[in-house]
Amino acid sequence: MVYNDYDDFEKRLKNIEAINALLTSIRRVLGNFPRKQALTGHLRNSILNLIKEADRRGFVDYTTLSGNLLFSMNYVANFASMSREKLYNRVRLSDYNADSYLDGVTIVRSDYRVVFNAFKDLDRVVFLIDPPYLNTDTTTYASDQSWRLHDYLDVLQLLLGQNYFYFTSNKSRIVELCEWFSNTSFTSNPFANAERWENRVNTSHNSGYIDIMYHYKKSDV
Repeated sequence: MVYNDYDDFEKRLKNIEAINALLTSIRRVLGNFPRKQALTGHLRNSILNLIKEADRRGFVDYTTLSGNLLFSMNYVANFASMSREKLYNRVRLSDYNADSYLDGVTIVRSDYRVVFNAFKDLDRVVFLIDPPYLNTDTTTYASDQSWRLHDYLDVLQLLLGQNYFYFTSNKSRIVELCEWFSNTSFTSNPFANAERWENRVNTSHNSGYIDIMYHYKKSDV
């Protein structure tokens, strides 16, 4: 699986002046409004209008904008999503500056398995792994795919015996899962020969989930 994060990152670097200009306009509207407080009423509408106008004119870096207006670690990818969120005054007080940010850095863009195989046997190599939280929404990763459990396990399998830094949180539960496997003798799939039934449940006009039931009957002895 390949996420085009660098495409989005490169686009954001090229548009730093645009996001700085938008944040400057937002700061003027905010004035002395207290930091970390929710934005409501006319103030909220004024800021959304600034964003909408900027979006109409061209590229808006919604990832960076999310870090300035949404609660920590909450991100959106477009104006429609932003307009539905509760906004906060988390706007940084100075402009972004990426001068010389990537000096001396070589960018390799490929599937992580290709990169791993190219570097795994070299000296003085350490792998930095920062996957999305398990089953997280990946709309801000420029991908229509979710990060599923098997993707996590595929990455973890490569790390055995390697130098690495791995980032996660207690939201993920992936560490708990790995500890459980290491403390048990669970080596087969109990659902392998079971029958499966599915029923889709719609929670709204554009979202829902699938209820799943497995059934297995032991062979007669």
